[in-house]
Amino acid sequence: MERCQWAGSNEKMQYYHDTVWGVPEYDDQRLFRKLVLDMNQAGLSWQTILNKMTNFDLAYEQFDIEKVAQFDTAKVEALMQDAGIIRNRRKIEAAINNAQKIIEMQTAGLSFADYLWGFTDHQVIDNKISTAKDVPTKTALSDQIAKDLKKRGFKFVGSTTIYAFLQAVGIVNDHEQDCFRYAELTKK
Repeated sequence: MERCQWAGSNEKMQYYHDTVWGVPEYDDQRLFRKLVLDMNQAGLSWQTILNKMTNFDLAYEQFDIEKVAQFDTAKVEALMQDAGIIRNRRKIEAAINNAQKIIEMQTAGLSFADYLWGFTDHQVIDNKISTAKDVPTKTALSDQIAKDLKKRGFKFVGSTTIYAFLQAVGIVNDHEQDCFRYAELTKK
């Protein structure tokens, strides 16, 4: 069975590739979870994040947006002592801030999912990737979304992080065309 080149390294990467990566996501809480995980990956390997996934879920209250938005200084300090996650104060504070910004959007009547998918008219962007070397690290779309998120007050949302996020949540399909998941995800 052919997979994207990056997914062949071990069972956790294969499972993530085969079941999560690139599957269109429309749930605000799951989108928030993935955003925080991608923010934490910045400067690290995805394998590091996969290895800490269960710890992240526990530390961030299953990524309940309302709960994370209310994390206080004591919770930030506790997270800074948690070796099971990435102990980066800027990333922790960005997760809290971004939860608050999502709540602001929701309060104004806009779900995070509708906001994100609105950039593509609710369509998956299929980049028809042939080989791993064809995968960009950012695009005009990720530039646009990153800029808009920053304007809305989001933090730690640079274009490269946002592009990885868009790939992961299926807004962009960057599975290689000979990958079995590409065929499954592009069936009409």
